Amino acid sequence: MKKFWMYLGFILIITIILPTILVKTVNLVSREDEKEISKEKIKKDVLDEKFDGYIKVYDTRTQEAVKIPLEDYVKGVVASEMPAEFHEEALKAQAVASRTYAIYKMNKFKEGHPDHPQAPLCTGVHCQAFLSLGELESIHSKKWVDKYWPKIEKAVESTKGEVIYYNGEIIEPLYHSTSGGMTEDSKDVFANDLPYLKGVESPNEEDAPKFKSVATFSVDEFIEKIKSIYPNANITKENLPDKIKLVERTESGRIKKVMIDGQVVEGREIRELFNLNSTNFKIIYNPKVEMVDIETTGYGHGVGMSQWGANGMAKHGSDYREILKHYYTGVEIEQYKSE
Repeated sequence: MKKFWMYLGFILIITIILPTILVKTVNLVSREDEKEISKEKIKKDVLDEKFDGYIKVYDTRTQEAVKIPLEDYVKGVVASEMPAEFHEEALKAQAVASRTYAIYKMNKFKEGHPDHPQAPLCTGVHCQAFLSLGELESIHSKKWVDKYWPKIEKAVESTKGEVIYYNGEIIEPLYHSTSGGMTEDSKDVFANDLPYLKGVESPNEEDAPKFKSVATFSVDEFIEKIKSIYPNANITKENLPDKIKLVERTESGRIKKVMIDGQVVEGREIRELFNLNSTNFKIIYNPKVEMVDIETTGYGHGVGMSQWGANGMAKHGSDYREILKHYYTGVEIEQYKSE
C-alpha cells in the first residue's frame, strides 16, 4: 500500500506539478507573440526617430548648418518676412504658413536641399528669410525689439505646433507681398497645378507700398534690353508698338505670354528682364518724349497668401484661420503630426 501511494505521488509530480512549474518559469512565446514584439520594437524605433522639435538650417552668412528650435526659427522668419506693424491675426497667419513651409522642406529634403546640401532650409530668401533676435536688433534697433518682439512672440506661441494640411498631407504654403487684387494659380507660374494654390480675390491691399509702381526707361534703353535677350528682334523706335503684342493673360490678369517680333515669350521673362515687381504689368510708349513706362500692379509671384491681403482681412475682422483658409483652398489647420 505504501508503495502504491509513492507510485501515485510520483505520477502526479510528472504529469501535473512539474509542467505547471515549467510553464510559469520558462515563459514560452508563440510565433504570433514574437511578431507582435517585433512590431512593438519597430514602432518604438520609429518613435525614437520622430521630430525632436529642432530643425537644421544652413546659415548663408556663416556658411554653416545649425540646429534651431522650430518655434524660435518661426519667430525669426515672421520678424523677417512680414512687417511687425501688421495686425496680430496676420502675424499668426504668417507664423502658421512659415512653420508649415519649414516642416514641408524638412520632410522633403531629409538629406539636405540640392542648393545647400548641409540642411533642408537656409536663412536666405531662397527659402525663408530668417534673422536671429540679435540680428534684428542690429538691423532695426533695441527700441524696435522692445516694441515688436513681444508681439511676434505672442503670434507664434499662440499658434504653437499648428500647420496646414490638404487631404492629410502638409502643403507647400507659398506666399508673397502683394497680389494686386487677386492671387495667381500655381499652374500659371510654376507649371504644377496644386489644388490648394488657386487664384482667389485679395481685396484691401491698396495701402501696400508696392500695390502700384512704374518703371521708366528711354526708348533706347528699352530696345537695348529687349535685344540683349532677343538679339534677332527687329525693333526700332518707329515700329515698337507693332512689334510687342499681348498674347495671353492669366485669370488674375497677369501677363502670361507676349509676342516680340513674332517670338512668343513668357511674361515672367519680361519681368526678370526689366526687374519688375510682378507679371501684372502694362507697357506704355510715348513717342513724343521717346520714353517707355511699365506700370506694375502687385509685388511678388502672386501665388498663395498675400501678406498685405492677409493684413487687410485681419483689419476687417478675419482671424488667422479664416485668412489661411481663404488663401489656401480646401485646407485644414491642425497640430503637426510627426511622420
